[in-house]
Amino acid sequence: MYDYLIVGSGLYGAICAYELNKKGYKVKVIDKRDNVGGNIYTKNVEGINVHVYGAHIFHTSNKEVWDYINKFAEFNNFINSPVARYKDELYNLPFNMNTFSKIWKDVYTPEQAKNRIEEEKAKYHVDEPKNLEEQAINLVGPTIYEKLIKGYTAKQWGRPCTELPAFIIKRLPVRFTYDNNYFNDRYQGIPVGGYTAIINKMLEGIEVELGANFFDKRKEYESCAKKIIFTGPIDEFFSYKYGELEYRSVRFETEVLDTPNYQGDAVVNYTEYEVPYTRIIEHKHFEFDTTSPKTVISREYSSTWKLGDEPYYPVNNERNNNLYLKYKEEADKLDNVIFGGRLGQYKYYDMDKVIASALDMLKNIK
Repeated sequence: MYDYLIVGSGLYGAICAYELNKKGYKVKVIDKRDNVGGNIYTKNVEGINVHVYGAHIFHTSNKEVWDYINKFAEFNNFINSPVARYKDELYNLPFNMNTFSKIWKDVYTPEQAKNRIEEEKAKYHVDEPKNLEEQAINLVGPTIYEKLIKGYTAKQWGRPCTELPAFIIKRLPVRFTYDNNYFNDRYQGIPVGGYTAIINKMLEGIEVELGANFFDKRKEYESCAKKIIFTGPIDEFFSYKYGELEYRSVRFETEVLDTPNYQGDAVVNYTEYEVPYTRIIEHKHFEFDTTSPKTVISREYSSTWKLGDEPYYPVNNERNNNLYLKYKEEADKLDNVIFGGRLGQYKYYDMDKVIASALDMLKNIK
């Protein structure tokens, strides 16, 4: 008999397992995949730590969280500075003075950039935007929208921006400095040796069963522990009794190339709609690898999710949020099951928020 069965070996589940084991509880972790780590799983290919389920760049301004994760790994000083490619043009992200001076050849100063954006916004302003296109143009004007937002966003959501609700884009970060650092957080980096090493350290000495789907032997798993920490989809736990929550999914095409440097940056976004993938990740640049004679790239395709696909991004519109609240009401009635993480709480979490959420929950366990 276990004190806790933890369903899912991603960051939330692994932290729970580590902390509960440290307190003396008997813990077992199961995961339906054949590897630990959930979506932060990294795999060594040709001496390069490949982010198998998409790029994961750790960033936070929470010193408590930063100090916590640094107990399990040394982090390098990687700064996320992605590049956007539109047709035969390259632009720095996020939108900053490097971007503006490249888009408009007569813009050199912050004041000139502000004036140009305000001129464009005023010319095309819509008092009550009816869709994402109108909202985005209200925020940054048509030039930036056409080159850097329109195609990329349509690919992400699987439909034109004119068919997407305006609320999806409440704000667009615009910087009037020559700063390509994508995040504003004080602490940023990639764990040296990859994320899987972190999860392995957390799960050291804990029983882990891989290739184990909770729903295949549900009664057996539920009877083997006093409490369950469930990090899978909350609607699946309740057998979709109110309907399915929606997600966007992602598909990756990963290949090894016989060249030491393919694109010169870890992340290049392809903002043109006619290019089917949203971005290309070159994994070796996350850890400043200049020694490997080969490189590994992943093309990332946003895709419509259907039941059975890997869920990545919750679609937090009104319909889904109301549906989640119904499942949460059911969850709150259970005193022996704790729901956590991105799927258990139907919420998009950055990694630092996952850590903070797990640690906050654990404070309530005496």
